[in-house]
Amino acid sequence: MDVVELINKYGFPIVMAVGMGWIIKYVWEWCTKEVKPVISEANTVLVALIDRIRMLDNDLIRLNQKVNTVLHLRGKTIEYERVEAEAEINKQVMKKDTADDKKPFSRRDDIDNEKEENKKSAASGEG
Repeated sequence: MDVVELINKYGFPIVMAVGMGWIIKYVWEWCTKEVKPVISEANTVLVALIDRIRMLDNDLIRLNQKVNTVLHLRGKTIEYERVEAEAEINKQVMKKDTADDKKPFSRRDDIDNEKEENKKSAASGEG
């Protein structure tokens, strides 16, 4: 039968309703046969990727904690070494200060010492 004959026999709304029903049936079958398996496979891949991302995130969190711990401990070590070096420098300065305090400083003493050293070097050069 031709479409024109069907419209004359049953009317335009009925023929269009049947045509729309056929289109809906075709789209439904296409979706369930072709699209649904692809979506299902993509969903499986997506779940696997989400699991991997979570594992990587957990690994990054653990690694970050380890790095922070190492940096914190290394910072304490560096600070300890700095404090020890500062204490050693202070000891040396204090030793020098106490030695200098026992012997009063005089520019005259330095000049006399230089004269004596010059005399000794001159005497050793003559001989």
